[in-house]
Amino acid sequence: MTTPDWQKSSYCAQGEACIHVAADQGAIALTESSDPSGAILRTDPSAWAALIRTVKETHGRG
Repeated sequence: MTTPDWQKSSYCAQGEACIHVAADQGAIALTESSDPSGAILRTDPSAWAALIRTVKETHGRG
């Protein structure tokens, strides 16, 4: 099993309040920046794309 290549958003400030994202064996893996070796959530790429699309569409609406 390979180790995921974790990426952190450029919008994330220094600290422990971000998530890390990685492509992992055909899935999208997510983990907390405070403990990247801890719990890892996995989802399929289409669900991840739908989440990102929804966030982008609703960002700034108040």
